[in-house]
Amino acid sequence: MTKIKICGITNRDDALAACDGGADAIGFVLAPEAAKRGRYVDTDTVRGIIKELPAYVVTVGVVVNEPLEQIQEYLTFLDRVQLHGDESPEYCEAAGPHAYKAVRPAADAQADDFARWPGPTLLLDALVAGEHGGTGRRCDWNAATRAIQTGKRIILAGGLTPENVGEAIERVRPWAVDVSGGVEKAPGKKSYERIRSFVYNVRKASLA
Repeated sequence: MTKIKICGITNRDDALAACDGGADAIGFVLAPEAAKRGRYVDTDTVRGIIKELPAYVVTVGVVVNEPLEQIQEYLTFLDRVQLHGDESPEYCEAAGPHAYKAVRPAADAQADDFARWPGPTLLLDALVAGEHGGTGRRCDWNAATRAIQTGKRIILAGGLTPENVGEAIERVRPWAVDVSGGVEKAPGKKSYERIRSFVYNVRKASLA
């Protein structure tokens, strides 16, 4: 069954709605640059939300170009850290097994371009000049299909919505899908109806 991460969580009610809706993981964007899309959240808020979450939901912090020492601090209260900046393979290796890289592949990216990253898990997002993520643009699904050939657990992100996630799963067959803007009703605020619809369509496509 394809795993589901609801990202860009900024408040308790949205976090609980994502969990109750069937999310396997929820993501908090700790990079200040996400404030322009209403998705930045500070660590004190994240700590408070985590205290109220049900068991078995994985918590992920999304960061951009942080010092390695800060990654270890985040991992004292988060389960995973998603490295969404310009981090090198060497940096990712040093960050440890609970961190994984987000990459933005070009359309002509080949399996070797993905295999060079350490660890069993890799997130793929859309390639948009000057942006680290959160653009709502769709990742290149053909490149994502080639990433699957590495044997890594591929998390597909970038422009996913309740309307297109079924097709994405059918074409790419990722290990997990990651959505943020596709289930929002306003910047930084989730639509609970769209969360439920997204989860339903993921489950349906996973069983097809």
